[in-house]
Amino acid sequence: MSLNTVRPWRNIYRRKSRQIMVGKVAVGGDAPISVQTMTNTDTSDVRATLAQVIAAADVGADIVRISTPDESSTRALREICRESPVPIVADIHFHYKRAIEAAEAGAACLRINPGNIGDARRVAEVVRAAKDHGCSIRIGVNAGSLERHLLEKYGEPCPDAMVESGMDHIKLLQDNDFHEFKISVKASDVFLAAAAYQALAEATDAPIHLGITEAGGLVSGTVKSAIGLGNLLWMGIGDTIRVSLSADPVEEVKVGYEILKSLGLRHRGVTIISCPSCARQGFDVIKTVSALEDRLAHVTTSMSLSIIGCVVNGPGEALMTDIGFTGGGAGSGMVYLAGKQVHKLGNEKMIDHIVELVEAKAAEIQAAEAEAEAAAVLVQQAG
Repeated sequence: MSLNTVRPWRNIYRRKSRQIMVGKVAVGGDAPISVQTMTNTDTSDVRATLAQVIAAADVGADIVRISTPDESSTRALREICRESPVPIVADIHFHYKRAIEAAEAGAACLRINPGNIGDARRVAEVVRAAKDHGCSIRIGVNAGSLERHLLEKYGEPCPDAMVESGMDHIKLLQDNDFHEFKISVKASDVFLAAAAYQALAEATDAPIHLGITEAGGLVSGTVKSAIGLGNLLWMGIGDTIRVSLSADPVEEVKVGYEILKSLGLRHRGVTIISCPSCARQGFDVIKTVSALEDRLAHVTTSMSLSIIGCVVNGPGEALMTDIGFTGGGAGSGMVYLAGKQVHKLGNEKMIDHIVELVEAKAAEIQAAEAEAEAAAVLVQQAG
């Protein structure tokens, strides 16, 4: 039994939302939950920014956001968008002209706070540019930058204030007959963000961009994001996510996928189930898992791999994974395929052999998928 096996108690029923397009990526509706990150380079440095975009795309980023605070950034954006393997979201904060320039430069989406970019005339100009150039828009509400009148009304950032801000911004776009938008209500406080997103999900059918903003460093930010985003996703809320870490954007993508994989919402690459190790281990589990993570990073095909140091839990875990290795004694362990014992193997050969097994399994799955796709095409042509 694979971890990907469907069980009623593992089902998540996603909130029904409208679907929009961010370039070639569908967001909302029945589309897979997309994973985003954001570059942290000087945008005007085209080579450095593109290198980050490509690195993020290589580990699975579906969409990448880029800050465009000045004219040099929007000028650079034209080449970045042209060469990027994934759709680019231009991050706009205050000046409406940057949004227009970004749309003209080829951005697939504009991240704006309509209330911050000027009066209704300026909002209308941005909407016109988005329509003319096929851009979608993300309304980005943040607890740390709520409008003054809402802070005066509510006394502090709170879920009601954030949702009211978001709905006001939605009305601004809808008044201009613009509907290709998604929305976020981010906060660094997990409770505030979760409550705001739950209320927002009931107030609109727009696709929702999830994030816990300024979550922290790699470890603390991962934990906070996993708790906040994980609970919302478990409730079926969220159409695209960004994990905000004070770390390499590549790490944000990896963590985002791990959150989705843990909930069965996306399947990409090898999911390694491994023990924390103890005195019973028949081999160095920690070193082995680290080596396998590096050696298997190129595999994008979804499958599960168990690496367990001893026979207490190893055989049981192996029953539920595609490939498994359980430590035994005398310098060897047992290899499992599809839950069944197949042969013993010396520990010194374990890493190379497991990599070979995973790559062979990936090739087998890809071939089967290609065959099924070809058969579907023939059936469609015959019909």
